[in-house]
Amino acid sequence: MNILWIRNDLRLRDNKSLHNCILDSISSNEKIMIVFIIDPYLIKVNSFSNDYFFIALNYFKNNLSKKGINIYFMYGEPLNQFEILVNKYPDIKKVYFNLSERGYGLKRDNQIIKFLKNKNIKIRPSYDKHLHSANEIKKKDGSYYCVFTPYFNSWLKKEKPASLPWPDIKKELFINEFNYDESLKQVNNVFKNIKHTFTSDVGEDKALLQLDKFILNGITNYDKYRDIPELNLTSNLSKYLTTGEISIKTIYNRISSLPNSQGKNEFIKELAWRDFYNMIYHFNPNIYKEAFQSKYRDLEWQKNEDFLRKWKEGKTGFPIIDAAMTQLNNTGFMHNRLRMVVASFLTKDLLINWQEGEKYFANKLIDYDSASNINNWQWASSVGTDACPYFRIFNPLSQSKKFDPSGNFIKEFLPNLKDIPSKYIHCPFEYKDVLKEKYGIEIEKIYWKPIVNHKDQRIKALNLFKEK
Repeated sequence: MNILWIRNDLRLRDNKSLHNCILDSISSNEKIMIVFIIDPYLIKVNSFSNDYFFIALNYFKNNLSKKGINIYFMYGEPLNQFEILVNKYPDIKKVYFNLSERGYGLKRDNQIIKFLKNKNIKIRPSYDKHLHSANEIKKKDGSYYCVFTPYFNSWLKKEKPASLPWPDIKKELFINEFNYDESLKQVNNVFKNIKHTFTSDVGEDKALLQLDKFILNGITNYDKYRDIPELNLTSNLSKYLTTGEISIKTIYNRISSLPNSQGKNEFIKELAWRDFYNMIYHFNPNIYKEAFQSKYRDLEWQKNEDFLRKWKEGKTGFPIIDAAMTQLNNTGFMHNRLRMVVASFLTKDLLINWQEGEKYFANKLIDYDSASNINNWQWASSVGTDACPYFRIFNPLSQSKKFDPSGNFIKEFLPNLKDIPSKYIHCPFEYKDVLKEKYGIEIEKIYWKPIVNHKDQRIKALNLFKEK
C-alpha cells in the first residue's frame, strides 16, 4: 500500500503528489491511504488562519467522502505518528507528499524522510507549493539572489511547470476503513473548537471561481486599481494558496495565457515575489527572529506596550491605520497596500520592533504565509533583503488621501466617522473646530486623538537608522 500524506494542499486538481500517487498506485496495483496528521505544534495558538485551515480541511474531507473516499486522521507529533503508522501498517511501500522548503515544515519533512529511508520505505516528495523551488533559480556562481530584480529577470526566463490533468479518482483505489485509537477524540476536538466561521467561500471550487472572477473583473486593470482598498480588485486568492485549495500552477497558467496587459504583468511579478521570499527564508532560516541585514539586528526599538496595544486595537487616532487594523481584527484580511502602511507606521512612527507586528499578523491573517509575512515586515521596516530604504517613511495622511480619497474605506470600518466629509476624514482632529461649527460634530467624543506626531516620529526614525 502507498501513503498520500496531505498537508496544506487541500485540492484534487493540479496536485502533484496526489497525481503521482494515483498513477504509480495504478501501475503497481497498490492501494492508497490518504493520511492527515494534526500537529499540536501548529495549532498551539488560536488564530484566524488555523480556523480557516480546518474549515477548509473539513470541506476537503467531505468532498472526498462524497466520492466514497476517506482520510485517515492522526493527532500528534508527525515523526511519532509515522512510527505508529509504520508499525500498524507494515506493508507500506511508498509515501507521497508535497515538500515544504522553509522553517518548521522543512525540519519536519527532513525528519520524516530520514525515518522512512531507515525503514526502507520509498518516498516520492514533490515541489508543488511554488512555481520554482528555492534551489531552482541561482546566480551563475551558484549563490542565491538577494535582490529581487535580477532574480525576477532569471525567473521570467525559466520555463514554468504545466498544470496537471484531472486525476482518475476512483474509490476502489483507496483504503477507506480504518481502526482508530483514542487519538480520534483529539482529532474531533480540533474541529469542534474552531472559533471563527468562513463557510461561504471555502474549497477548491470556490477558489477556481474566484480566479475566474479576478480574470473577468480585475486582472486587466490590476496595475491601476490594486492599491485602492475600497475597490477590492486584488485577486483575493492568497488564502486559497495558503491552504492549497488552488494550485499556484493553475493560477499562473491561466493568467499567462491571457492577452498581454500591464495588469497581467504586474500580477505575474507578485507571483515571482512569492517564490523569491520562499527562497530567502529557505537560505536564511533565522529571519523569523532576526533582520536579514546584520547591521540592523541590534536596533534600539522602543518598548511601548500602550502604543502597541493601540496599534493592534485600531485606536491610534490615524483613521487609515485604525480602519485597516479594524478590518484585520474583524475579518482576518487586510488589503496589501494597507499592510505596508500599518507596518511602516508601527516600525517608523511608533518605533516598535517589526517582530511584534509580524507575530500579530501571524495570529490574525487568514492568508498567513510565513515567508511572505516575515519578509514583507522586514521590507517595510527596512531591515530585510532588498528592503525599502530606511528614509522611505510612509506618511499615513498622504497614503490615506492617495489611496482612499473619498474616505469610503475608512467609513466602512470606522462607522463612527461616517458623517465626516471626505476632505476632513483623513485627519479629523486638525479640523475639529470646522467639524463642530459647521457640522455639529465633536470629534473628541467619537474618535481618538493621534497618539504621535508623524513629523516628529519621522525624525526619530531617521536618527535610529542613521546611527547604524
